[in-house]
Amino acid sequence: MRKAAVPLLLIAVVVESFALLLGGFREHRVVIVTERSGPVPPDPLAGARAALKGSRPVWISGGAVIAPAAAEPVPSPPQARTPAAPVPAGPSATPPAGPSPNTAPGPGSAPAATGATPPSSAPAAPAAPESGPAAGGVLPPGPPAPSGPQPAVDTTALRYFARIGDTRRLEAELARLRALYPNWTPPTDLRAAPPVADPQLDRMWQLYAQGQFGEARKVIADRMQAESGWMPPADLLDRLRVAESRERLINASDAKQYETVVRIAAATPSLLTCSEVDVLWRVGEAFARTKRPARARDDYQYILKNCDKPEERLATMQKAASLLPRADLDALFALERRDPGGAGEFDPVRGDLARASVAAAGKDATLTATASDLAILEGLARTGAAANDPLLLGWYYLVHAEPEKAEQWFRLSRDRQNAAEPSEGLALALVALKRPNDAEAVAYEWRKASDNLRKVYLAAVANLLAEEPPADISQERLARMIAVVAEAHDPAAGQQIGWYARALGQQETAAQWFTTVLSWKPDDEPSAYGLALARQSLGERDAFLAIVRAWSSRSARIAQLLNPVRPKSAPEVAGSPPAAPSAPAPLPPELVVEPRAGAPPQADAYLPARSRLRRGCTTEAPVASLPADLALARGWCLMQLNRPAEAAVAFDRALASAASRTREDAAYGLSLANLRLGLTSRAAVAATEAPMSGSRVTELNAAILAQRATSAFDAGRYVEALLALDQRSRVASEPLDLMTMRGWSYYHLGRWSDAQQVFSAAAAAGYRDAAKGLATVESAMNPRLH
Repeated sequence: MRKAAVPLLLIAVVVESFALLLGGFREHRVVIVTERSGPVPPDPLAGARAALKGSRPVWISGGAVIAPAAAEPVPSPPQARTPAAPVPAGPSATPPAGPSPNTAPGPGSAPAATGATPPSSAPAAPAAPESGPAAGGVLPPGPPAPSGPQPAVDTTALRYFARIGDTRRLEAELARLRALYPNWTPPTDLRAAPPVADPQLDRMWQLYAQGQFGEARKVIADRMQAESGWMPPADLLDRLRVAESRERLINASDAKQYETVVRIAAATPSLLTCSEVDVLWRVGEAFARTKRPARARDDYQYILKNCDKPEERLATMQKAASLLPRADLDALFALERRDPGGAGEFDPVRGDLARASVAAAGKDATLTATASDLAILEGLARTGAAANDPLLLGWYYLVHAEPEKAEQWFRLSRDRQNAAEPSEGLALALVALKRPNDAEAVAYEWRKASDNLRKVYLAAVANLLAEEPPADISQERLARMIAVVAEAHDPAAGQQIGWYARALGQQETAAQWFTTVLSWKPDDEPSAYGLALARQSLGERDAFLAIVRAWSSRSARIAQLLNPVRPKSAPEVAGSPPAAPSAPAPLPPELVVEPRAGAPPQADAYLPARSRLRRGCTTEAPVASLPADLALARGWCLMQLNRPAEAAVAFDRALASAASRTREDAAYGLSLANLRLGLTSRAAVAATEAPMSGSRVTELNAAILAQRATSAFDAGRYVEALLALDQRSRVASEPLDLMTMRGWSYYHLGRWSDAQQVFSAAAAAGYRDAAKGLATVESAMNPRLH
């Protein structure tokens, strides 16, 4: 035998085992001894490490995926009964003719009887044929056999698989033997009996192929005890060891024992080839689940660089996408292959990633999908026929305050499948677009599908009834809306029915609805206010006074119905509107009055108890040097001294506190200070600096919108004033002074009929300046009578 200088690889398993004993999967080196002269000793495990189609097996060392170096093939001595496998050969310098597809696992990869899949320790070489043997067990012609002596090859497994008709294993075993013994020529008729029959050995191979590894070992042990000196083929023992390792690895993976998966893989590197892609997937998952994403990425990269089956490559990318961070996937996408038409094999994965990103951002407004993901999903939504993709886009754009786009995608989804969810989204988008009429029509069909849809429908009804001027609704449609509201006992929608009836002059109907809503929700102040106005309009003074007495301690505007306030500058000349609402006049001592709805809340009324001690007012230290709680106290103290500009600085300092209650009080105080300074926009921004209680949010919103309406009115921008008043009416009911401002706005816009209706309502409540406004508008409408 000729001597050859070949590199000898020290097996990584030994290194890995020492690493495990030392306490974990630490980084360490794989020692490689090169250029060792002399004959290479037989290595019974080398054949198990030959990779498919000439690629090399991947070894795990310290958690890293490592490909061993190449070595020249050295045939085994011909006299050996079970030939030793050569050192794994690297890729041939001359590639084989034609493509080099993946081949099936080696012998015993899938049992014949049980359906289990015992693995092969030796993956096939690149010369493995895609088709099975011809009928009768005759092999298809292979490449010309090299000249030279024929090595002694154990063909027991090859003949066994041929006899039982297991074509897949036969091909894998044939490819393995060709890779191990380049000078070997396969038998022409594998179904013929072997030269030396050994029924017991045949029985051992049969048990192995059926996945009965324990029984196979028992039969081997019994024969070794019965026949002194008999030894089983090394190939069979190696196959059993690898198959058992594969079974343990799969069991550990199924049990989520990921460290065990990595340990078994490190000890059995021959499993880590393209013929065992399922094992590679499990190892990649084990790395990912144990917080080693870089190792998992290396595992998936190995598959994509060396394995060719399209379905396995796509599945590899799908598994990686489900386990790795999005940033780690770029290196894997770079290994994508494209067809002649330009379509990428991983396009389905890109679509799934885009769907996941857009869906997450469609549930959380703090998340934003990338432009690339949106473009991918929009393309899929347009070209596909499914309803889900446009539905995801609809929710995304609705949550991110783009109702126009949301409407388009919800409509496309609903056109493809008229179902509850796209109908719900479309109705919400239409409400956001101030098209409650369309929203009601969409949601009515699905109002009973879910509690959410019922709420959406009722919201559409409430918004439709609250339109200004009142919407023209048919009797049939109004009847169906009323039926749903009555069945749901919804206070908001029921209250709007009352206001709608009142706007149409149907005071008795309005009173009935306000009374009904109060039976559903006894503390509903807007309904109590509406009922008081309706009773007053009907001339039912006793009922009116009873409502005022019952609510005067809880509602300033209901209490004001007994003693209305005057605007700061009532019009002295007909047609001259008031400049702004005035402060309330003193009320009877027995009535407790809350802050007026149309003005900013007074600081004293909402001063936190711990801040009322004026703590911090006595120090002259700079605000920036004060702790957050002392800065908050100084802010409230300065507000009591009517120094809002200085108070705003103190509240801004208090916003730096880590305590949520301090931040809430500071944001609230800063909003009040800005309102007192007339800085409405700054007040609105300050209100968002920290989460606040519902009552504070309502009061601030009402005050901010009232101030915007007043500023617009004083500047002569009557349309803006009306818009601000409409927005405020959705937050809180409108007091008489703001009703009067609404009347003057209508008057200056030439909407005399609307102005007359508003002035009449306010005048009926005893508001004297409204009476002057009513006289002015009537004079304008009927000049001959005046």
